[in-house]
Amino acid sequence: MSVTQSTGAGRPDHQDVRLRPATPQDAEAVTRVFLASRAAAMPYLPRVHSDADTLAWITHVVLPTSTGVWVAEEAGGSGELLGFAVLAGDDELDHLYLRPDALRRGIGSRLLAEARGAAKGALELYVFQRNAAARAFYERHGFTAVAFDDGARNEENEPDVLYRWVPGTAEAPGDR
Repeated sequence: MSVTQSTGAGRPDHQDVRLRPATPQDAEAVTRVFLASRAAAMPYLPRVHSDADTLAWITHVVLPTSTGVWVAEEAGGSGELLGFAVLAGDDELDHLYLRPDALRRGIGSRLLAEARGAAKGALELYVFQRNAAARAFYERHGFTAVAFDDGARNEENEPDVLYRWVPGTAEAPGDR
C-alpha cells in the first residue's frame, strides 16, 4: 500500500470539507483519486492494472468488503471527492489517498482520525519505502516503523515499511 500525505499545515480550509462513509456510488470518484494520487506522489511505481480493472477492484472489492471506507468531500455545492481512507479488518489502514490538489489542508489527518476511531486498538499500515512524504506524515502522527520488506509482498515489487500506531502514542500537535 502507498499513501499520500496531508500535513494540515495551517489548515486554512479544512472546515469546508465533510467526511462521510463511502457508498457504492463513490466508486468512480474514489478510483479517480486513487489513480491521480499514485501518479503524482509515486511516478516510479509501475502501472500493474488498467484504469478499468482498478475501477472494478474498487467497486467489487474495496467498497463492499472493507471494514470501513470514508470519503472527504467539499462541503460546498460541488461535493467533489478530495480523498478517502480504508480500514481492513480491525487493525489495518489499507489505503489513505488524497487528490494532489487537496494536500496540506488537514484532510489526511481527519481521515486518519476516522480510521483510528474505528480500529479496535493498534493500527498498522504499509507504505512504500520511497514514499518519503507519506512516511513523514505517519511518523508525525505517532506511527513507528516496525518492519522493512523487500517488495516481495506487493504486486509492484516495491520495498515497503510496516508502520504501527498504538493508542496513547504521542501525536503531532493539533492532531487530536
